[in-house]
Amino acid sequence: MREKLLCPKPIEFRPVTEEDPYNPQPSDPVKYVWFRADGALADTPALHKYLMAYASDFGLLTTSMQPHGKSVWHQDMQVASLDHALWFHADLRADDWLLYAMDSPWAGNSRGFSRGSVFNRAGQLVASVTQEGLIRHRKDWA
Repeated sequence: MREKLLCPKPIEFRPVTEEDPYNPQPSDPVKYVWFRADGALADTPALHKYLMAYASDFGLLTTSMQPHGKSVWHQDMQVASLDHALWFHADLRADDWLLYAMDSPWAGNSRGFSRGSVFNRAGQLVASVTQEGLIRHRKDWA
């Protein structure tokens, strides 16, 4: 697992607040993460949007798990995306730092709903994201 976590990745993520994914503590369903592509990209707007779409799936759904002190790294948790929507409001550079501000206004009935706003370094909103997912404790998986 260590090798998988520490190997080079196409997207670099830097959380504003560090959390222990193996021993999470209950916290507000709010998360801020800076991210960018690992390396310079061509000046192709579609490529930057593709990478933004890929990166937007990381961390969003787990925001709804924070008040429960649970993580996807717990073996007894079953987590799966049910739907994911993304709106682009402006051109962006995926190889420059983007701030992903996430929150989860609701979780219950084995589901979690999260939303995100992506800002460039100038503070301009460049994309909005929503995601609903299956999140349930599976005693038979423990």
